[in-house]
Amino acid sequence: MPTSKHFSPEQIAAAKSAAPKRTANKNAIDWRQATVTHGGGVAATLEGLRQFRGPNKRPVKEQVAIRLDQELVNALRASGPGWQTRVNAVLKDWMAKQSGEPSARIP
Repeated sequence: MPTSKHFSPEQIAAAKSAAPKRTANKNAIDWRQATVTHGGGVAATLEGLRQFRGPNKRPVKEQVAIRLDQELVNALRASGPGWQTRVNAVLKDWMAKQSGEPSARIP
């Protein structure tokens, strides 16, 4: 569904005449950048433009807060993007070694 197109001069004139009259102390409406939305008004247009995440393809992870030494956090962050995923993999490896089960590595 196209999100919008520019107003025609007739649509601008109709919108101006239908708009509530503004008081003298307010700025006039600038219609030059206005766009037409189809069906449902502004709320429906905004709802249509929102990006929704699809269903998770991986198991859901739980957000937790833990306290780590600052030097450890700095080194992890310095290792680049994906550092939290790598920490998760290391902890899974450690847990597997504790239980004697093979680990399921996350790339």
